[in-house]
Amino acid sequence: MSNPMHVEDQQYHPQDAITPSVKAATITGAAGIFAAACQATLHKHNIGLLGTFTKYGGTIAVFTAMGGTYEFFRKASANLREKDDTYNEAIGGFIAGSMLGLRVRSLPATIGYGAGLAITMSAFSYTGGSFFGYRKDPTIDEYDRKQGLRHNRRRPIDETISELGEGRGIYAPGYAERRVERIKERYGMHVEVPAKSMASGET
Repeated sequence: MSNPMHVEDQQYHPQDAITPSVKAATITGAAGIFAAACQATLHKHNIGLLGTFTKYGGTIAVFTAMGGTYEFFRKASANLREKDDTYNEAIGGFIAGSMLGLRVRSLPATIGYGAGLAITMSAFSYTGGSFFGYRKDPTIDEYDRKQGLRHNRRRPIDETISELGEGRGIYAPGYAERRVERIKERYGMHVEVPAKSMASGET
């Protein structure tokens, strides 16, 4: 899937448009056969297996055409523009969505379906192109990636204590000594500092 809309200064490499288009047409064509079979089972009369293709062949053709045209025009647009961004998804989505309008034989429907699918696919691509967030960069080592995340998200202990205060398992160095002083000031009692705290500076 393509990158978000921001432009990156990287050299573009042409992509094959034929092979992905055939694969996409095959997948969506299989989905079209499934949809046509569902339509056939909901028919009042038994039209048989052959009727799935004869009576509802248009559904199969539309699904196949949408998958093939979307992938082809997405790749072709990227090759012509020499950019792999969200606009390619919009172009491919508009051409693929217009296939539904052509079946209805209505210009408003053609434009409407095309615009609807273009917006949907471009928004999906712009937000990462995945239902599980952005894909990981295969060029970055997994250990380095996790170390970078820890470095970015780790906060200094002083900043955490200044916002949350000490306690609940968060203690700054010298906490035991300060606790002894507070008890002595408030209650006039002298409490020995635990040996472990004196050695480590923490509780």
